[in-house]
Amino acid sequence: MALREESCVTLNDGHKMPIIGFGTYAPTQFSKRLAEDGVKVALEVGYRHIDSAFIYKNEVEVGQAIKQKIADGTVKREDVFYTGKLWSTFYTPDRVRQGLEKSLTNLQLDYMDLFLIHSPIEFKPGDDLLPTDENGKPIYHNTDIRDTWKALEECKDAGLVRSIGVSNFSKRQIELILNCPDLKYKPVCNQVECHIYLNQSKLQEFLRSHDIVLVAFSVLGSSRDQKWIDQNSPVLLEDPVLNCIAEKVGRTPAQVALRYLLQRGAVVLAKSFTPARIKENFQVFDFQLSAEEMKTLDGLNRDMRYMDIRQWKDHPKFPFNDEY
Repeated sequence: MALREESCVTLNDGHKMPIIGFGTYAPTQFSKRLAEDGVKVALEVGYRHIDSAFIYKNEVEVGQAIKQKIADGTVKREDVFYTGKLWSTFYTPDRVRQGLEKSLTNLQLDYMDLFLIHSPIEFKPGDDLLPTDENGKPIYHNTDIRDTWKALEECKDAGLVRSIGVSNFSKRQIELILNCPDLKYKPVCNQVECHIYLNQSKLQEFLRSHDIVLVAFSVLGSSRDQKWIDQNSPVLLEDPVLNCIAEKVGRTPAQVALRYLLQRGAVVLAKSFTPARIKENFQVFDFQLSAEEMKTLDGLNRDMRYMDIRQWKDHPKFPFNDEY
């Protein structure tokens, strides 16, 4: 099953990205086999965009699932759009390709379709992925992000990745890259937290003006991982307005939350490890929300983040994913 034209967006480098992807992150207490089983189900259902990252520590399982679904004829490699991310201890130019090649080895892939700088926050280069000092505080580093980007461009030229982009970047940080005098490739996307409570309208407007796609994560709320997420935050899928619209259109709240962002021109990452929900979340191409319903959902925005970014407040690039 090749990528359908209507379910893809053309990136600024000419490559096509499926507009709904399967997210594979899970809190550390869950088995990595969940990611492997989930990716298998997702590919069988029809997802062709798989999103993971080195820091998720599930690349081996995700790669194994892709390999098995290629072997059994479910997909061909060229049908699968794989997104990976460069972790924050690999930002010095000499380590960028190392980070990419580690991920490719884990995944058993020859190339990635999309490779992102995971966030502007950089940690001390080395084998410790979350280095801390004797007081338990993060040990930061501060490579010029433009030098990291240049090394990503070299990886693209080497054929190790087809498209390159960023994640969790603000307007100001993207402008740093766009204004490089020797810029060879623009970021194709910025992957950020985005949902009915944080619709990122200003950031999306800026990105659109530069032909950069907004890719939305946490679209259904969050996994409520205590390590990263504010535990006092509301449960998005229980929102009464969202549920009212879902009942009216005969869809689930998750389907409406996904459809809302799709109609706003975002690429969405849906995450679940329950087979029925994985299938359900993909069934968003056969209905439309009305202009009135879209306006009502616009009204739910409260600029509220699930990811608590205050833990990195001492980093020189903080705040790193402010809206504008």
